[in-house]
Amino acid sequence: MTIKDIARISGVGVATVSRVLNNHPDVSEETRRRVLAVVAEQGFQPNANAKRLKQQTSASIAVIVKGARNMLFADLVERIQQLLQAAGRDASLHYLDEDGNEVSYAVRLCRERKPLGILFLGGDLEFFRAEFGQIAVPCVLLTNCAKDLGFPNLSSLTTDDEEAACQVIRCLAAQGHRRIGLLGGNWSSTQISYRRVQGCLRAFEALKLPFDPRWRESCRYSFSDSYDTAKRLLERCPELTALFCASDVTAIGAIRAIGDLGLRTPQDISVVGYDGIALGQFFLPRLATVRQDAQALAGQGVELLLDSLRGRRPPVHGVVPFQLIPGESAAPPRA
Repeated sequence: MTIKDIARISGVGVATVSRVLNNHPDVSEETRRRVLAVVAEQGFQPNANAKRLKQQTSASIAVIVKGARNMLFADLVERIQQLLQAAGRDASLHYLDEDGNEVSYAVRLCRERKPLGILFLGGDLEFFRAEFGQIAVPCVLLTNCAKDLGFPNLSSLTTDDEEAACQVIRCLAAQGHRRIGLLGGNWSSTQISYRRVQGCLRAFEALKLPFDPRWRESCRYSFSDSYDTAKRLLERCPELTALFCASDVTAIGAIRAIGDLGLRTPQDISVVGYDGIALGQFFLPRLATVRQDAQALAGQGVELLLDSLRGRRPPVHGVVPFQLIPGESAAPPRA
């Protein structure tokens, strides 16, 4: 009886069985129960010697990606792999749900696989504050700022999300929009999207624009969830003339919802996204967005981690530039 047999009997992939056997968190409880039931029924015993050898010989850099549907992270992963390969380093990729605990996963990964270092793509600072002290290897957090946490082995790089969001609202206001909705993200104070919301609120206050709490909805970074949430928001608040979305994926889902409501973008509702993924520039209409510098995030992040592995630098917490892309999905509201 092998792991392949367990996968075949339980109707899941070999990788899923491996995650269940290694007690990884990124498996649904239903799948975990099904696999463990087959393991118990067949009397399967993992090869402890092989597992121990694999743990002892791991010499890769772990890349933990929080949110498999985040297209910005896909661009980052591609560039990170290229840079690590050029530096003669191996990378192991680990994908978690956007609501998963990336630090608990990393703690377990360090215990079982012993990576040389870790790159986190996305992260909740509350998880870092609670558990990161158990991690000893050099780490870099991309797209969130860990400066206030004060860990000696944790650097971070991010975009000035608050200022970028503030500029988006200023641009929409300059076009004549006065009723602007906010869509997407998690608004916990330790999440990335919280800073974007704060930037919007700062702009509303400075410009003396009205803002009704009913004009905002959180949602996951997926086409389907943003589609459903945008429809709900616009049906509840038909007075809105523009939406600022927490990601380009969210914006694209919203534009589809706008069309299915019998409205047009930007003639009836303007939409602005965030991230600057390539898809947005080939979408119809071409997406107005905030472009994060994925090349700089990946390049500087890898450089920080490699320098930390060589023992050459203390933690660094930097900010990379952003760019507002006008696009075609935002225009002055109709009279």
